[in-house]
Amino acid sequence: MTAEHDPAVPPRVLVVAKAPVAGRVKTRLGADIGDDAAAEVAAACLLDTIEAATAAVGAERCHLSLAGDLAGAVRGDEILAATAGWRTTPQVGDGFDERLAHAHAAVAASGPGAVVQVGMDTPQVSPAHLLEAAAPLATHDAVLGPADDGGWWVLALRDPADAAVLAGVAMSTPTTYDDTRAALLGAGLSVAGTATLNDVDTVADAEAVLAAVAPGSRFGDAWRGRVPS
Repeated sequence: MTAEHDPAVPPRVLVVAKAPVAGRVKTRLGADIGDDAAAEVAAACLLDTIEAATAAVGAERCHLSLAGDLAGAVRGDEILAATAGWRTTPQVGDGFDERLAHAHAAVAASGPGAVVQVGMDTPQVSPAHLLEAAAPLATHDAVLGPADDGGWWVLALRDPADAAVLAGVAMSTPTTYDDTRAALLGAGLSVAGTATLNDVDTVADAEAVLAAVAPGSRFGDAWRGRVPS
């Protein structure tokens, strides 16, 4: 078993994201609605996620692992302002599995404590979702939340250094959730589950998520503004 988790101490939240630059984010969505519109949606998703993380644990406990540069990114200045007080580090590693492991290692290096990691594809995530994902760490080493596409939307760890087991796990496949869970269990970690959420990767995903986002969400506004009803 890894380090003890004190439920009275809020976890850190780690958001792993790409700078929303047209043609580099949400390319599957961009094939249907255009790269510029997809980048607008990606920026909105990221801003909603940043807001939820800050509300859940406070800016001083939030980390952003960023691929790319916000200079020239859609709503880059707004994202920079929203992450004031956050610790931001560049992503490193050859594949997404390595980048995830390195992102968690950077959180581990910042001090002790649990971490809840999400991406930028679930704009419906709320502060409650993030804290609920951390709650089972009172009795488990890890919490993995499945996504509808076979991947996962959240990974919570008592000790972020345990994310080293992600290196070598194929990401963005229909079996990523199962493969990640197997890697965690294979390392001797106890794994709990949490709510299933949809990623926004396609038009159908976006329409499904639209029903779950909070009123006035940036994602909701961006999606309604970019896609004819």
